Amino acid sequence: MKLSWHGQSCIKIVTDSGHHILIDPFITGNNMSDLDPNTVEADVIILTHAHEDHIGDTEPIAQRTGALIVSTVEIAAFFEAKGLKTHGMQMGGKHLFEFGEVKLTQAIHGSSYEIDGKPFTLGLAAGVLFTADGQTIYHAGDTALFSDMKLIGAYKKINVAFLPIGDNFTMGPEDAAIAAQFVQAEKVVPIHYNTFPLIEQDGKGFCDSLPEEQGLYLEVGQEFELT
Repeated sequence: MKLSWHGQSCIKIVTDSGHHILIDPFITGNNMSDLDPNTVEADVIILTHAHEDHIGDTEPIAQRTGALIVSTVEIAAFFEAKGLKTHGMQMGGKHLFEFGEVKLTQAIHGSSYEIDGKPFTLGLAAGVLFTADGQTIYHAGDTALFSDMKLIGAYKKINVAFLPIGDNFTMGPEDAAIAAQFVQAEKVVPIHYNTFPLIEQDGKGFCDSLPEEQGLYLEVGQEFELT
């Protein structure tokens, strides 16, 4: 499995079977992104919640590629009404797809999308546990620190956790360091920071603060492989 970070909370996964999976593909309007929504490959798009900096370019990418959109039932219904392929889930539920297993977890955050200038709530925010090729990644989505992250770590061995550190809207570095202890991931990658001034943080400094080389600092677009 190959993983890469593309600014804000956008993660790209390429499984050993060749499936291309995007999580929260915020590309247009994201000055940190190195992806092109007109050319990026996607068989699956997984969305943690409905905010624009996470849904991002989901619709045009799915229209072009035919990608399956996996998210909460409310977000899935929103895109299904647009004629796109979807699979709706809810927190605590899991489903085994041909490309891997997806389980939605709790996240403490909002989930609304602006339509014609008005915000509409689309269910609850979620985190994602994705398992394929004998590896499990945890994408926390946008969330505050919560003690049940210990249960997420106890449920399944996590190889890589993607945790927000931007503060103000999510956990900051101090709370994310505690979250890293709770989920007990082998590697922790900081996300959701430096996209705009209000969430500027030192990603490398956060990684250096974690014990025993747990922190994994990634440049935008940098790929690493789990074996």
